[in-house]
Amino acid sequence: MNYFLRSVWVFLLLATVSLSARAQAPAGQQDRLNQLENAKIAYLTDKISLTQDQAQKFWPVYNDFTTKRRDLNRQMRQLRMASPDGLSDDQIKTNLNQAIALREQEVKLERDYFNKFQKILNIRQVGKLYSAERDFTREVIKRVADRRGGRGRPESQSDN
Repeated sequence: MNYFLRSVWVFLLLATVSLSARAQAPAGQQDRLNQLENAKIAYLTDKISLTQDQAQKFWPVYNDFTTKRRDLNRQMRQLRMASPDGLSDDQIKTNLNQAIALREQEVKLERDYFNKFQKILNIRQVGKLYSAERDFTREVIKRVADRRGGRGRPESQSDN
């Protein structure tokens, strides 16, 4: 790994997870989100060995993908928030059908962007992308849990 990229990634990741919990203002949250996003960019760029030319083509496509994926996840969370106890049978059925439709949209999104990524990256890089996304998320969760005194998910429950 390029020493400079490793240093940038480590600095950004540590800065992100070590910020004080007192900085809960929206501006502070936005700063932390920006730092986390910058750390993710550095991490993914390094892990999938993007060339400068690939990076210029890849990041706009990837950002579009993550925006759409985030929107689908937000819609799923909203559906899960409704307790079945307070809903009629028809409402429960509607919510479950909507959840299935959202999962189908998510699979279609993954397939569409898998094809788009292959036009920019070689297949090994695409495989590394998915792996690096999971690794980055796992590392951030671990560091946040460590910062909070280990109140995260136990290692035995982590996704692989």
